[in-house]
Amino acid sequence: MASSGEEPKSGSPGRAGTGTQPAPTGDAAQLDTAEDFEVLEEEEEEEDLSELPPLEDVGRPPAPPPPREDTREQGGGDAAEDPQEWLDVLGSGLLKKKTLVPGQGVDTRPRKGQDVTIRLKATLEDGSVVEENPALTFTLGDCDVLQALDLCVQLLEMGETALIVSDAKYCYGAQGRSPDIPPNAALTLEVELLAARDAPDLELLSGKEKVELANRKRERGNFFYQQADYVLAINSYDIALKVIGSSSKVDFSPDEEAELLDVKVKCLNNLAASQLKLDHYEAALKSCNLVLEHQPGNIKALFRKGKVLAQQGEYREAIPILKAALKLEPSNKTIHAELSKLVKKHADQKNVETEMYRKMLGNPSATGAPGKCKDKLPWSIPWKWLFGATAIALGGVALSVVIAARN
Repeated sequence: MASSGEEPKSGSPGRAGTGTQPAPTGDAAQLDTAEDFEVLEEEEEEEDLSELPPLEDVGRPPAPPPPREDTREQGGGDAAEDPQEWLDVLGSGLLKKKTLVPGQGVDTRPRKGQDVTIRLKATLEDGSVVEENPALTFTLGDCDVLQALDLCVQLLEMGETALIVSDAKYCYGAQGRSPDIPPNAALTLEVELLAARDAPDLELLSGKEKVELANRKRERGNFFYQQADYVLAINSYDIALKVIGSSSKVDFSPDEEAELLDVKVKCLNNLAASQLKLDHYEAALKSCNLVLEHQPGNIKALFRKGKVLAQQGEYREAIPILKAALKLEPSNKTIHAELSKLVKKHADQKNVETEMYRKMLGNPSATGAPGKCKDKLPWSIPWKWLFGATAIALGGVALSVVIAARN
């Protein structure tokens, strides 16, 4: 198969926890059983794709650190003690920030697009520690981490330590993070801003650095997809593609070029999957076509392109594309099912068109004898041609009348 089956590298230095996706288990991994085909692995022993997670390279998060007994001191209950000290970040009461240790002034606040490094401790409402990271680094504003962090860190001053109390909506949402963060869990985040610096110049990145950066953005897109947040997933995939497509002043080796192309194809395939979820058919079709320009036999891109065309009612165009995908993997049950469904829909569509032609030609009876007309006018002639021919004939008659009148 065309795409790689390698697992994402979870728990990379300075990014563990907030940048990983939940383990794909049960219904949460499927999201939509009609989209089971969205992940294809290269392992030959796995023929039935119905139990696979919906994206390429979705791995499991690293094991959480064990809870400690002293974690209740910064628990979520503190939020009600001194309401005048809390900043309601969004005005909805769902995201609040309180300064514990003042920073070096508002002029030292980081800007969007900068790489920031923070110390992070995250706890549940019962005081259980679910994450500790002494140096978490991410690009501010790129949605690389929890939205609660992305929104609040830009309000921190250098050296400031703050307490953030966030609703589940801006953390792990209804999905949670198995096994340590339950669904719809609010979090309390203790954050200290350690450093902020301009992001590296993409033109000066080595091939390895560019691959690693693009993969981090892609993996974040996978996380949002698993959370069913397709808009943010698209945002992350777009950022990854911009990294890959950026100009470079550094020469890459053939192996690095191949790695970049592999990441690009994965991003485009997962981008198409996200766009399909939002019914953005033209955008999804463009993403599929970009994959097929690089890899004409990419089975996921063929399948999704067929689905896009089918959603647009273009059954005649969709069927041969799905047949091409089935030829590449004849035992795939999902392609079989989708193709059978489209063939039936196409047959129903042709029956409706045939009945419409009969009515237009004055033979509304479906049980009539179309054989007499068939010799004179094949049913395969489109109705637009019939109207065109009629218009030409009428135009000729009108022209003859005009000429006769002048004479």
